[in-house]
Amino acid sequence: MNINEAMEVLKTKGYKATGKRKDILIYFEEADGYRTAKDLIQHLEAVHEAISFDTVYRNLHLYNEVGILETTELNGEKHFRMNCTHRHHHHFICNVCGKTKEIDLCPMDELRNALADYAIEDHKFEIYGLCPVCKTTA
Repeated sequence: MNINEAMEVLKTKGYKATGKRKDILIYFEEADGYRTAKDLIQHLEAVHEAISFDTVYRNLHLYNEVGILETTELNGEKHFRMNCTHRHHHHFICNVCGKTKEIDLCPMDELRNALADYAIEDHKFEIYGLCPVCKTTA
């Protein structure tokens, strides 16, 4: 998803497209991988001196709720990234830097047979470890 698509989602859902909301989207569009609310706040403080934690958290959860951002849990903390809506895939996520690598293989292709009597509504598959850069510095 890009910024224009995300702003359109906000408008369609009845939310205002403010400068702060757009700055949050720009941050995630430029970020390589998952980022925390703390990462975002540090970035935004350079542009918006008086930005509040409540504003940041409220918008992060709004973006997740309307499908603009996706989330994962890393080291006990919620991380966010722009939603990848272009095609079905999964991610390898670096535990150190949060960078992601797309994985085109989907384990559900094989698991559907094992769960034939179940109504699968959704799934999420993530692999955690160290990216090549973090692996060499560890």
